Amino acid sequence: MKRFTAWRRRPWAGYAVVLAALAAIGVIYAGFQPQPDRAEAASTAQAADDLQNGKQLFNKNCASCHGLNGEGSKDGNGKPLAPSLIGVGAASVDFQVSTGRMPAMNPGAQMPRKTPIPDFNVGLKTDYEEPEKRAAAEKQKAQAQKNLADLIAYVDSLSASKGPAIPSAEMVDPKKGDVALGGKLFRTNCAQCHNFVGSGGALTGGKYAPPLDTNDVTPTQIYEAMLTGPQAMPVFNDTTLTPKDKQAIIAYLVQTREEPNPGGFGLGRIGPVSEGLVGWLVGVGLLVLAAMWITAKKPKKLKKS
Repeated sequence: MKRFTAWRRRPWAGYAVVLAALAAIGVIYAGFQPQPDRAEAASTAQAADDLQNGKQLFNKNCASCHGLNGEGSKDGNGKPLAPSLIGVGAASVDFQVSTGRMPAMNPGAQMPRKTPIPDFNVGLKTDYEEPEKRAAAEKQKAQAQKNLADLIAYVDSLSASKGPAIPSAEMVDPKKGDVALGGKLFRTNCAQCHNFVGSGGALTGGKYAPPLDTNDVTPTQIYEAMLTGPQAMPVFNDTTLTPKDKQAIIAYLVQTREEPNPGGFGLGRIGPVSEGLVGWLVGVGLLVLAAMWITAKKPKKLKKS
């Protein structure tokens, strides 16, 4: 104890204590500090794994038409068979795959909307009552969402130039859109093909404007379609229709599809009076044709010579 007291009274003892305290703090900090290098390395490794998964999915489902590097393909006469995917952007890939248009099963004048293949079925039903069935469906849906994200990341990595990105949830929220403005914009820009309430319509060359009045058409897909112009649809970039304009159109379509249809059979929601008139004309026309057929004179039989 005396030796310690004598040591403590020496002139340099205070400096020694301070240095020892700093050394102890340094050791403790080194032991508990975050490991940014390790975290960054783990993140890089995970990103590489995700990209590899996206590449495998692309080779399995897309490369046969779009080429191993997404450069597109042509027939022997130089006519394009599948477009290039270089720089198309995340919104285009998400729209085509999440709506089931790609991978294309039956190439024709226009790719129809269908249930996506299990690898990319992000709209899978999960509200089962049985816990085991619900858990299995949720697991499959989560894997499909990851697969789609990995595929989008891989296609994006094929080019330094990036096309339109996937809109955020806030950008496509119909509750934040101006319904009146959306109706006006929709009738001006979209109703010629999609009908004024989004019921769809026929186009030339076997093509058609798909209906937008069903709940399986999500606000995100509507926004992505305006951004990328799939099939016969023109592109409505942010200069032609601002993000607020697109959100207003989404608000109009969502509100329209939720309104009751007083016309019964619909007929494109042209209204109960108009639909009644159509029914009356069709009914009367059939009665007239039936009356003409019943009262028609039978051909006279030829007399035997």
